[in-house]
Amino acid sequence: MYKIHYRKNFDPLLIILPLAICGLGLFFLYSASRGMQQIKGIDFTLRQIMWILVSILALIVTINIDFRRILDWAYLYYIIIALVLIALLFIGGARMGARRWLNIGWLTFQPSEFAKLILILILTFYLGNNRYSVRSSKNFLMALLITGLLFILIVKEPDLGSAIALLPIMFAMLLAANIPLKFILGSILLGGFASPLFWNFLKDYQKRRLLVFLNPNMDPLGAGYTVIQSKIAIGSGGLFGKGWMSGTQNQLNFLPERHTDFIFSVVGEEWGFAGSLLVIILFCLLIVRVLAVAERTNDFHGRLLVTGIAAMLFFQAAVNIAMTAGLMPVVGIPLPLISYGGSSLITTWLSIALVINVDMRRTIF
Repeated sequence: MYKIHYRKNFDPLLIILPLAICGLGLFFLYSASRGMQQIKGIDFTLRQIMWILVSILALIVTINIDFRRILDWAYLYYIIIALVLIALLFIGGARMGARRWLNIGWLTFQPSEFAKLILILILTFYLGNNRYSVRSSKNFLMALLITGLLFILIVKEPDLGSAIALLPIMFAMLLAANIPLKFILGSILLGGFASPLFWNFLKDYQKRRLLVFLNPNMDPLGAGYTVIQSKIAIGSGGLFGKGWMSGTQNQLNFLPERHTDFIFSVVGEEWGFAGSLLVIILFCLLIVRVLAVAERTNDFHGRLLVTGIAAMLFFQAAVNIAMTAGLMPVVGIPLPLISYGGSSLITTWLSIALVINVDMRRTIF
C-alpha cells in the first residue's frame, strides 16, 4: 500500500527560487530597457510582469493535472509543434533574415522555445514506455529521429542556438534511461568528426559569429561588436558594479540586445562580480533542487521528465552566461527567467510546474 501526500511532497524552494530570479530579472530589465522604451514606445518591464503572471497561472493549472495524463498527449504535442515549425518557414514573422516568430494578432510567439519542452515530453513518453527494451539500438535511433526532425526544422528558421539546445536534453535523458553509453559516446564522436561538413550549411552570419569567437577583433564594428561591448560591460563592473541604472555601456546604448540575450552583461556592469555571482548561485540552487526531485522520485517517467528539464535549464543558463562573457560563440540563447520574452518565460515556468508536479505525486510506501 502507498499514499501520495501532495502537500507534504511540495518543495517551496521550487517556487521561491524561480520567483527570486524573476524578481531580480525585472530590475535588470527595467534598467536595460529604460532608454528603449522611449524609442520603441514599449514598456518591456510591464509586459514581462504580465508574462510572469500568465506563467504563474499556467503553473497553477499544470500542477493540478497529473503529469502522467499530460504525457499521454505527447505525440499530439509533437505533431502540432512540428507542423507549426514547418508553417513558420512560410508564414513566420521575418526579422533580420530569420523566421523564428509566429504572429497571432498582437501576440508574438517563438515556437522553438516550446519545442524544447515538447521534446522532453515525447522522449519521456517514448523512453518510459519502452524502458524494458530501452537498451536496444532501435530505441536509441528512434530518440535520434524524434530529436533530429525538430533540430532540422529549427535550424532552417534559422535558429542554431535553440536547435543545439535540443542535443544536451536528448543525451541527458538517454543517460537517465540507461541507454548504453557506447551508443551515446559513439554518436557524439560521429557528430564531432562530421561537424566540418556542417560548415557549408551555415548561414554567413553564423560563420562570422564562429570566426569572431576565435578573434573578436577581426570584425570589431560588425559581428564582433556585441561580444566586445559585452566584455567591456562585464569587465568594467568590478566587484560591486557601477550601480543600478548607472552602467555606461547599457545606458548609453553601446550594448545591443541588452534586454534579451545579453541581459547578463547588464548584471555584470551594474551589479558587478557580486551581483553576477548571486545570479549564478540562484541558478545553481534551482538546478540542484530540480535534480533532487529526479533523485527521489520512484516513477521512471517522472525521473526522465525532470532530468530533461534540469538539462535544459543548465544548458541555457550556462551557455548564455558564457556567451556574454566571450567564452562561447554567440548562439542566441536567452537567460531563463531573466531575458525579456514571453515564450521563454512561459516555457521555463511550465517546466518548473512539471517538476513540482512529479515531486508532489511521489509515492510514499
